[in-house]
Amino acid sequence: MVSKTDEIPASVPNCNAVDLAEEGGETPDSKETTTSVKDPCACGHGADTAVMNGNGAQEDEAESKQDGGGDTDGGDESNEQEVIVIQDTGFTVKIQAPGTEPFDLQVSPQEMVQEIHQVLMDREDTCHRTCFSLQLDGNVLDNFAELKSIEGLQEGSLLKVVEEPYTVREARIHVRHIRDLLKSLDPSDSYNGVDCNSLSFLSLFTDGDLGDSGKRKKKGSELEQIDCTPPEHILPGSKDRPLVPLQPQNKDWKPTLCLKVLTMSGWNPPPGNRKMHGDLMYLYMVTVEERHISITASTRGFYLNQSTTYTFNPKPANPSFLSHSLVELLSQVSPAFKKNFTALQKKRVQRHPFERIATPFQVYSWTAPQMDHAMDCVRAEDAYTSRLGYEEHIPGQTRDWNEELQTTRELARKNLPERLLRERAIFKVHSDFAAAATRGAMAVIDGNVMAINPGEETRMQMFIWNNIFFSLGFDVRDHYRELGGDAAAHAAPTNDLNGVRAYGAVDVEGLYTLGTVVVDYRGYRVTAQSIIPGILEREQEQSVIYGSIDFGKTVVSHTKYLELLEKTSRPLKVQKHSVLNEKDESVELCSSVECKGIIGNDGRHYILDLLRTFPPDLNFLPVEGEDVAPECVRQGFPRQHRHRLACLRQDLIEAFVEHRYLLFMKMAALQLMQQKANKENKVAALTETSSPALEAPPAPLLTDTPESSTDSSETSTETLTESNADATAAPTEAAPKTAQLDGTHTTPTQEAATTTTTTNGPSEPVATATQNGECESPLEDPKSREVVLNACKAVGSISNTSFDIRFNPDIFSPGVRFPDDSVEDIQKQKQLLKDAAAFLVSCQIPSLVKDCLDHSALPMDGATLTEALHQRGINIRYLGNVLEFVDKTPAKAQLEHFYRIGISELITRCAKHFFKTYLQGVELSALSAAVSHFLNCFLSSFADAVAHLPTDELVSRRKNRKRKNRVPGGGDNTAWASLTPSELWKSIVSEAQSYYHFTLYCESVDLAVEKYGLQKITLLREISIKAGIQILIKEYNFDSRHKPAFTEEDILNIFPVVKHVNPKASDAFHFFQSGQAKVQQGFLKEGCELINEALNLFNNVYGAMHVEICACLRLLARLNYIMGDHAEALSNQQKAVLMSERVLGIEHPNTIQEYMHLALYCFANGQLSTALKLLYRARYLMLMVSGEDHPEMALLDSNIGLVLHGVMEYDLSLRFLENALAINSKYHGPRSLKVALSHHLVARVYESKAEFRSALQHEKEGYTIYKNQVGEAHEKTKESSEYLKYLTQQAVALQRTMNEIYKNGSNASIMPLKFTAPSMASVLEQLNIINGIIFIPLSQKDLENLKAEVQRRQQLQEAGRSDELAEHSPLELEDKIPIDD
Repeated sequence: MVSKTDEIPASVPNCNAVDLAEEGGETPDSKETTTSVKDPCACGHGADTAVMNGNGAQEDEAESKQDGGGDTDGGDESNEQEVIVIQDTGFTVKIQAPGTEPFDLQVSPQEMVQEIHQVLMDREDTCHRTCFSLQLDGNVLDNFAELKSIEGLQEGSLLKVVEEPYTVREARIHVRHIRDLLKSLDPSDSYNGVDCNSLSFLSLFTDGDLGDSGKRKKKGSELEQIDCTPPEHILPGSKDRPLVPLQPQNKDWKPTLCLKVLTMSGWNPPPGNRKMHGDLMYLYMVTVEERHISITASTRGFYLNQSTTYTFNPKPANPSFLSHSLVELLSQVSPAFKKNFTALQKKRVQRHPFERIATPFQVYSWTAPQMDHAMDCVRAEDAYTSRLGYEEHIPGQTRDWNEELQTTRELARKNLPERLLRERAIFKVHSDFAAAATRGAMAVIDGNVMAINPGEETRMQMFIWNNIFFSLGFDVRDHYRELGGDAAAHAAPTNDLNGVRAYGAVDVEGLYTLGTVVVDYRGYRVTAQSIIPGILEREQEQSVIYGSIDFGKTVVSHTKYLELLEKTSRPLKVQKHSVLNEKDESVELCSSVECKGIIGNDGRHYILDLLRTFPPDLNFLPVEGEDVAPECVRQGFPRQHRHRLACLRQDLIEAFVEHRYLLFMKMAALQLMQQKANKENKVAALTETSSPALEAPPAPLLTDTPESSTDSSETSTETLTESNADATAAPTEAAPKTAQLDGTHTTPTQEAATTTTTTNGPSEPVATATQNGECESPLEDPKSREVVLNACKAVGSISNTSFDIRFNPDIFSPGVRFPDDSVEDIQKQKQLLKDAAAFLVSCQIPSLVKDCLDHSALPMDGATLTEALHQRGINIRYLGNVLEFVDKTPAKAQLEHFYRIGISELITRCAKHFFKTYLQGVELSALSAAVSHFLNCFLSSFADAVAHLPTDELVSRRKNRKRKNRVPGGGDNTAWASLTPSELWKSIVSEAQSYYHFTLYCESVDLAVEKYGLQKITLLREISIKAGIQILIKEYNFDSRHKPAFTEEDILNIFPVVKHVNPKASDAFHFFQSGQAKVQQGFLKEGCELINEALNLFNNVYGAMHVEICACLRLLARLNYIMGDHAEALSNQQKAVLMSERVLGIEHPNTIQEYMHLALYCFANGQLSTALKLLYRARYLMLMVSGEDHPEMALLDSNIGLVLHGVMEYDLSLRFLENALAINSKYHGPRSLKVALSHHLVARVYESKAEFRSALQHEKEGYTIYKNQVGEAHEKTKESSEYLKYLTQQAVALQRTMNEIYKNGSNASIMPLKFTAPSMASVLEQLNIINGIIFIPLSQKDLENLKAEVQRRQQLQEAGRSDELAEHSPLELEDKIPIDD
């Protein structure tokens, strides 16, 4: 989620448990939320205090983490110990390569010899060598040995680089490597989306590396030299949205030409007699000087031979220039090559490594310039071989994906080094598998793979390529007929992937899932799966020993599977249940019936078809005779959906259980207190009679929970606070009792939560033990037990002695029958499902909207909106409901940005649904024409868009008639050409109605733009990203009524859209969290160390590039900045920006945020012009992604205005600051403190312009807001009133001077007036304030006292006095530490 607090999930300023869990975006948060819920709410300060002090909730959050359970803390301690073991000190070795001076290289004992190879192949002076060995004292080092295991290798050892003889494989690798060096600055691989290359433009705005600020310090001080004028289209109010600046032209990308042609010769392979002379292969080249040469690659190296294009003469030429490396040979043959290659390598080495390193998963760019297509032997070879022979370390055989995926799961995971190794292996195999599956899926749709059942019609075909099984997302053999046919077959793969993700995260030893990737390409959905050994040799009926292959008609079970699946039952909240098979016998299952268990030939227990892992969503599953909750009915549920596979998201299940747990605690506590009070009164008889009566009221209260007790997620938390307040009010003895209950009950859910996240096997049995054991000990007396029993019943717990909610995924599955003895249980489960569906509608949607209102959720585009919904467990099919809810909200004006993004998402998704079927009917030769025609109908104002049929249409149709079996994309119809804009928009409107149940009022794109305030460029970006279209980057005239906006030349490519599992680095994530917790307690240095540690571990698992590393770097940079290390902050933030561009995309909302942070640190470092360039870039991207009308734009414009004020561009500065003021007033309400600050910033610029009247006017507005919001005594109000006095004096002085001039004409004696240019320090101070960074000057002594105070408090809490303390403590600390909110 893009929000200001994204680097510190816990600091959402309200005491709302559910939000805290989700703000973090990852499940591991739930471990601490269980406790943090108890704490902030108990301390009784509401959301408002938290916001004022910026840190209310954080304090508790962090502390509860400290004492929240010995487990987390103890775990961290041991981890830190282990880490020290890992981080052995590095040492230096000398390397001697032929023809170069020896140089020093820093290495670490963990590295493999191979990593030194990689370094040498990247270094400027040794990059042309690939075929060499490293020798120590004449002994060859094993490539795969760790350095620490090599005898005699120590500080200062000399390693010699020794050239080795070539083999065919080595020669090929060498040619590939030289090709990569020649192409190293060429961005075409990034534009084409190959080999995990992606774009980055940061270096264009920072003139190279930011670290060398020394060079430009001089410029910074001479302000006059800075040109601050932004391009026209960036200025506030500009309606122009150009596309070309998205990818500025980089002069380095037109690299100097080193060679005209480098390609394989037509004389390959060498004939037998030449093989025996050591010839491996022949190359053909054309140098820049137009010299055509033939080269032999032999075992001894490369030399010129005497062949020409038409005559074969393998004899060495004279001179033959025999060289071990191709670069050495070419440098002798071609002077131009020598000069240009050297220059090219210099440039290559100067680039930031993050611009060059491959990303773990491919990122595609939706725009690209027109690239010249160059001859490229390596790409040509890749296209026609499946490139399996030599890309892997195991030559000549394809990879056994299933074996690799499962073996990595089986690696040991007892201690940190083992876990790191395991997670790294898992992550690497997954990213390789995703890449291979994507290539395979594209090959399948493009018709390059033979089907394994070629006789069947196209949509029924299945494929195997590279040991991966591919199937198309159609309803084959009416498998899904009762569930919605093709629509169900299309939804099933993503549901299945979610199931694989969930079981993978629980990570139970001995239970295996298939590698699964879902690829959408050219309108088809392809599922790629690894293959269970032996599955292809047997019929499915024989191999399935658990579950059902016909949706529950026949069902089998297996004890081993039950045992394995039971371990997943608690974390995934799946209830063990019985169903009837075809013989009416009861069969026990611990998953849905569709989930099949197959034992492979390798003896492993696999589960597949996990599409019903999570319970069904009753709002979209009308069942005869079953009513959903009244608040769902009010919103028009249940609704008919396209298919019957709609299920709830895992995030929703977690939130729902969390919410029920709060209710459970509240009820139990209330009833225990009432009992206690009755005992106190010593009226035994009364107690006897009244306790049942007392317990009765809460029960009905809970049967219809979601409506009555929780209209929104807030109420539940507030009521909890009240009950705690009662607790303290009640006789004192009641308090310990409640506390005890609190304590014991927190443990089980904490345990449960830990089980979900720390997926390290052994903790699960423990959890169950405590679950049942501990809960009973304090509840010895029957009264208390009865209380818990009632509370359990009321919240729908499956256990009577403790809180435990699980779902039966088979409820409402057609064809599944349950035994008679479980009728009551089934009824309970049905009620639970209805409650969960109601919870989504009545709690989660309102809480999302509330978060958007208080700006703790700030979606900027479709992707971040989707993420915000998903984090709260809301499926996209609820988008129409969410929009309707926003529409009816009183504060609709403050949600305009959210509504607009929602509408644009809805329209583009409907268009995507249409586009999918539209593309399936297009044959390959007409693809670009069809796509451009579709975009014209979708976005162009030109009313009669006519499609241009490709010229050879008739010829190809005649040929096609004869061919019965075409490739999936070989449709021969031209129906697509008859589509008209009005037809397309009609289908979009009707799709919105039928799928999202939302009424759109727009018959054309122009009406949509006008009515909903959309931008065509934003719609183009959204549809291109969703559908995988790549278009030419140029200015499109969407609004022309005379010609269409797109021609077929503008469509450059179609990319796949890929969904896959993202394996996590769990240890690193825990370090990251403890680091965050430390930071929030004010221990910046310790926090910084922990986060650095997390960064090391992330790098260890993910390699150098990953989204999570990006978050880590961002937080580190922020900490460096707060601690005053500006240069380090710059360096870390620069990495974060580069990584965000590479991994998320150049215009992803996160990247925009990173640009803003970087600009702040640049300003603090005195690099003003760079800071401005970065801010202008961020504003351009923001305009394109979401337009000007967005709350985040106010922050951006305040930043730009402040920097411009600092460089004395007052008029420009005012344009931005006044725009920020307008946006802030709109989204935060005219009375908010943000608006007051905006007024103050504008007043300061007017003061600098000596326009005191306007300055006074603005400052008065600000003063009024401060006075009303925080009172006269607050320092902000005082500051403002001081400033008002000062402005008044200045205004009076100016007036006097003017009067003097009027009176005495030119000989007036004029007092010199003080017009002050703002000091950089004051501008920086304001910049820090608006970016939420507050410095509080503390002396060393204060810091010591502060630490002592915090430690004292922790000890007290551990002693069990947390309840009383929590009420006062957070507020004392608040204002003394650097707060990052």
